[in-house]
Amino acid sequence: MVLCITDYVNVRPNKQFHWLASIFSGIVLCIIVYKITGFISRVCFKGYGKLSSAVKVEWNNRGFSTIHALIVAFASLYLLLLSDVFDENSHGELMINRTSTLSDTLFGISLGYFLSDLAMILWHFPALGGLEYVLHHVLSMFSIFLSLMSGQGQIYILMVLFSESTTPFVNLRWYLDVARQKNSNLYVCNGIALFLGWLVARILLFIFFFAHMFIHFDQVKKIFPLGFYDLLVVPPVLAIMNVFWFWKIARGLIKTVSKARHDH
Repeated sequence: MVLCITDYVNVRPNKQFHWLASIFSGIVLCIIVYKITGFISRVCFKGYGKLSSAVKVEWNNRGFSTIHALIVAFASLYLLLLSDVFDENSHGELMINRTSTLSDTLFGISLGYFLSDLAMILWHFPALGGLEYVLHHVLSMFSIFLSLMSGQGQIYILMVLFSESTTPFVNLRWYLDVARQKNSNLYVCNGIALFLGWLVARILLFIFFFAHMFIHFDQVKKIFPLGFYDLLVVPPVLAIMNVFWFWKIARGLIKTVSKARHDH
C-alpha cells in the first residue's frame, strides 16, 4: 500500500510560508556570501586577481559552502545534544515525529543551499564536481524535503547534516592548494584535522546512525512509506560515498605527511 506524503503534511498556510521563506533565505544567503567572498578575497589575497575565471567561481562557491556547513553543523549539534527536542525522556511523542521551528528553518536553508550549489554544479559541469556530487546533492535534497514536508525522521536528517562539519576542512585544503601552500604546516595540520573529522562525522557517526535506527526500528517503521524507504536507501548510499572519499583522504594524508617528513 502506497500512501501519499500529503496525508502526513500539515498544510497550514503559515507553515508553508515558513518553509518557502527558509528556502528562499538559503538561496539569498548563498548569493550574498558568494559576492562577499569575492570582495574580501580581492582585498585580502593578492593572488586572487591572477586566478582564472573558472577558479574564481569555485573559490567563491566554496565560500558559501563553508558558511552553510558551519550553520548546519552547529545547529544540528545544538538540536541533537543541547536541546530537549529529541531527548528520549523529555517528550511523550515518538522521536521520529518530533520537529521544531529551528529544525524546519534549518532544513529550508539547507534546501536553498543545495539548490544553489547544484545549479552552479550543473551550469559549470564538470568544473565544480562530477556526477558523484550531483548524486549527493539530489539524494540530500530529496531526504530533507520529505522530512520537512512530513515532519518525520528529522532526528536522522540532522545526524546526516552534521556530517557537513567536515566541509570547511575540505575547502581549506583546496584554498591552500590553489594558493600553492601545500608544503606549509597549516596544510599538513588541516589534512590531519580533515582525516580525524571525517572519521568522526562521516564514518563513526554513520555507524551510530544505523545502530540508532536498528534500536528504534519500532518507531522508524511508522514513518510514511516513501520516507521509510528513503531512510533505508539514501543513508547507506551516502555512507558508501563517505567511505570511498575517506579512503582518498587517507591516501592523501599519508602522501602529505611522508613528503613533509622527507623535506625535513
